[in-house]
Amino acid sequence: MSRVVLEGLEFHARHGVYETEAVLGARFVVDAELHYPFADLPDDLDAAVNYAEVYEAVRQEVTGERHQLIEVLAGRIARRLLADQPRLERVVVRVHKPFAPLPGVFRNVFAELQLGREAL
Repeated sequence: MSRVVLEGLEFHARHGVYETEAVLGARFVVDAELHYPFADLPDDLDAAVNYAEVYEAVRQEVTGERHQLIEVLAGRIARRLLADQPRLERVVVRVHKPFAPLPGVFRNVFAELQLGREAL
């Protein structure tokens, strides 16, 4: 299976359990792996997955409705991409929360979800 990856899409949003997260917001980073066959794809955007549409769908999901859990946000993004892009067979979505309110030193926190078309 071939894949196209949109990596490091950054947005300011207000997801999280704590009230301060709802008020101040934070940076969220999304990676989206788009799995679909393109080995014999004609050189025509209408035959492919439109990355601009994918970006816009991710942006809307991240900056729209607030969620307490990044796991839920990852699921919403994955289902939206599969619904919006019929050529996709599977997606892998990672939602990173690099400034999660944890009491220690860490590099990153993220939720990852792999979802296939059969999940719709």
